[in-house]
Amino acid sequence: MGSVVEEEIVKKNYGSPLKHSPDFHGPLKSRSCTDVLCFLLFLAFIGGWAVIATLAYKTGDPERLIYPTDSLGRRCGVDDLVEDKPHLFFFDLTKCASPTVLVTGCPTPQVCVNKCPDTDFASSYYMIKKDLAGLKKHLICKYEIDVSSINSLQKAQEHIDRNECASWYIQSKPLSFFAPGFMDPKTNETIAGRCIPSKALEAGREMVRLVIDGEIYDANKINSDVMINATKILAAFSSSEEIGEMLLQDLTGSWHLVMLGLVEAMFLCLFYIFIMRFLAEPMVWLSLFGSIILLSFFIYTCYERYTTLASLSMSKLPDPSLGDIFTGNFKAYLAVRETWLVMGIIAIIVLVIVLLITLALRNRLRIAIALIREASKAVGSTMSTMVFPVVPWLLQLGVLTFGVSVMVYLASSGYPVYRVNGMSSGDCVCSSPDFQDGYECSMDMFRKMCKDKSGGECLKASCSFYAYRSDTRIKWFHFYNIVGLFWGLFFISAFGEMVLAGTFASWYWTFKKENVPYFTVTSAFFRTIRYHMGTLAFGSLVITICRLIRLVLEWVDQKLKKHQDNSFARGMLCCCRCCFWCLEKFLRFLNRNAYIMCAVHGKNFCNSAKDAFFLLMRNVVRVVVLDKVTDFLLGLGKLLIVCAMGAQWFYILSRRVTYFNESVPELNYYMVPVFIIVIGSYFIASVFFNVYAMAVDTLFLCFLEDNERNDGSAEKPYFMPAKLLRILSKKNKLERR
Repeated sequence: MGSVVEEEIVKKNYGSPLKHSPDFHGPLKSRSCTDVLCFLLFLAFIGGWAVIATLAYKTGDPERLIYPTDSLGRRCGVDDLVEDKPHLFFFDLTKCASPTVLVTGCPTPQVCVNKCPDTDFASSYYMIKKDLAGLKKHLICKYEIDVSSINSLQKAQEHIDRNECASWYIQSKPLSFFAPGFMDPKTNETIAGRCIPSKALEAGREMVRLVIDGEIYDANKINSDVMINATKILAAFSSSEEIGEMLLQDLTGSWHLVMLGLVEAMFLCLFYIFIMRFLAEPMVWLSLFGSIILLSFFIYTCYERYTTLASLSMSKLPDPSLGDIFTGNFKAYLAVRETWLVMGIIAIIVLVIVLLITLALRNRLRIAIALIREASKAVGSTMSTMVFPVVPWLLQLGVLTFGVSVMVYLASSGYPVYRVNGMSSGDCVCSSPDFQDGYECSMDMFRKMCKDKSGGECLKASCSFYAYRSDTRIKWFHFYNIVGLFWGLFFISAFGEMVLAGTFASWYWTFKKENVPYFTVTSAFFRTIRYHMGTLAFGSLVITICRLIRLVLEWVDQKLKKHQDNSFARGMLCCCRCCFWCLEKFLRFLNRNAYIMCAVHGKNFCNSAKDAFFLLMRNVVRVVVLDKVTDFLLGLGKLLIVCAMGAQWFYILSRRVTYFNESVPELNYYMVPVFIIVIGSYFIASVFFNVYAMAVDTLFLCFLEDNERNDGSAEKPYFMPAKLLRILSKKNKLERR
C-alpha cells in the first residue's frame, strides 16, 4: 500500500513514467529550431561585442601598460624626447616603499634614462671632497636641467635642494613588472623597465655604511632605518626576478622532458580508455585500489619524514619565513615537521573518505562499473569522440584570447591621470583646498595655484602622472566584455556537451550496436548547429548570470574586509556565496541533462530541462547512487593517472633514478617542471575523462528512459546492453542478432 501511495505522489509531483513509442529509435530526425529568440539575442550580443572590440583596438595602446611612464606621462623609449631613454629612474626609492603608493602614486620625481645607474652615489660624498667633476659625472636630473652647464658645487646643491636632481641612488638594473622577460632578442637585455636595485638589501646597507663611515652622513638626506626598510621591500622585486631567471633556465633545459611527460600522459589516457573497453571491471578496481595504495604510501612518507624531523633538535630545524618564497628557498618548508604533519592529515582524511564510500556503496559498484563498461564500448565504437574535444577547446582558446585582448586594449584606451603628492611636507601652500595628497590635479593649475612659502615653485610637492583611467563608458564596456567572455566560454562548452550527447544517444538507441550509423559525431555536430544553437545560448546565459552574481558577491566581500567588525554582514555574505555556488553547481548539472534530452528529443531548453529533471526525480535513488558513483570512479581513474605521472617524474627529475641521470640536466627547482607535468596531465586527463563522463551521463539518462518506456517484451524490448540487463535481473524476449 505504501509503495502505491509513494508512486502516486511521484506521479503527481514529477509526472507519469514515459510510455512506449514504437517509432522512437533514438535522436529524432524530424525536428525544428529551438529557442530562436535567445539565439538572435546571442547574435546581437556578439555584434555589440565586435563593435566594442573594434573601438578598443582603435583607441587602445597596450604599450601604455608595458612601458614605464615618467612624472610627465611620457612613455620611456616610445614617446618623443624620451625615445632613446627606455628605463625609468626614481629620484628617491624610499618614497615608494609606503603602502599608500597604490593610491597616491610614488611621490618622487621619475625620469626616463638611457641606462640604469651601475654604481652607488651620494651627493654628500662629492660635496665634502669638493669634487665637482665626479659629482657631475654621476648626477641624474630632470630633463630641463643641463648637467654640463653646472659650474659650481653650490649650483649643484641648489638643483638637489629644489628636487631637480637626485641626491643619492643605488646600483640598479631594469625590471619590467608588467611583462617579465620583455627582452631584446639580440642583446638579451630588458627593453623597458624600472630601475630597481640589483641587490637591494645588500646595496642599501652598503650605501648607509659608505655614508656613515665617510663621516658625511646627513640625517636630512638619508635616514639609515628608512633606507634599509625600503630596500628590504625592494629586495622582493629583485629576488623575484632572480627566481624568474632560474626558473627560465630550468624550463629551457627541461622543456623536452616536460613535453615528453605530457605526451606520455596523453598515451597513458588513451591506453587506459582502450583497456577499459575490454577490462572495465578490473581497471575500475585497479583505479580504486591504486588510489588507496598511493594515498597510503604518501601517508607513510609523511609519517617517516615527520618522525625523522621530530628526532632532530629544534636548533637544527630551519625557521622559514615569508621571505623564503621570494628567495626561492622552498626546501625550508619541506624541512619543517609541521608541513609533513599537515599533508599527512589531509591525506588521511582523503583516504578515509575513499574507504567509506567504497564500503558504503560496494553493492552499487557493479551497476556503476557496468555503466562505465558500456561507456567504454560507446567511446570505442565512435573513436572520433576522443578527438572532437579538441574542437571546442580551440574555440574556447580563441574566445579567451579575444576577450583578454579586448580587456587589455580597453584598459589602455583611457586618459592620463595626475595626482598630487608631497603636500605632507608642509613646504607647499595652495590657494585651493583641492590640492591634497592623492587628489587628482592638472599640472598647469598646480603650478599656478601652489607655491612654496617664499612664493617660488614648490620643491617638495608636485603634480605628477599616476595612471591611465577609463571613463564611465569604458567601464561599462569592460563589464560587457566580461559577460561576453563568460557567455562565449559557457556556450562553446555546452556545444561540445550536446554534440557528444547526440553521439552517445545514437549509440544507445541502436538496438544492434554493430549497426551504429557512420559519422555519428558529424551528424550530431551539424544537427546541433542547425537546430539547437538557441538552446545552447539559453542554457549558457543562465550559467553566465549565476557566475556574474558570484563575482559581484566576491567583490562585495573584498569591500567588506575593510570593516572586519561587521561580522553579521560578513556571515550573511558568506551564506550567499555558498548558496550561489551550490546553485551554479545544480544549474550546470541540470543544463547538462537538458542538453542530453534536447539532443535526443529536439525540444527547447525549458521543456528539455523539465523532462530531464522529472525523469531524474522519478529515479532519484538511482541518480544519487549510480550517477555519483560513476563520477567517483572516473575521478579515481583521473587521480591515478595524475599521481602516477607526478610520482614518476618526481623521481626522474630529482635524479633519484640513476639510469636517467645522464639525460636529466641539473635544475635549480626540479619541482617546477614536475608541477607543470602534473598540471598538464590533469588537463589532458580531464579532456579524455570528460568525454567518458558525458558518455556515462548520456547512457544513464537513456537507461532511465529505456527502463520506463520498455518492459523487455517482444513489442517493447530494452535497448540497454545485455550485460546491464543481467545485472538488473532483466532480459529481452527478443534476442539481439
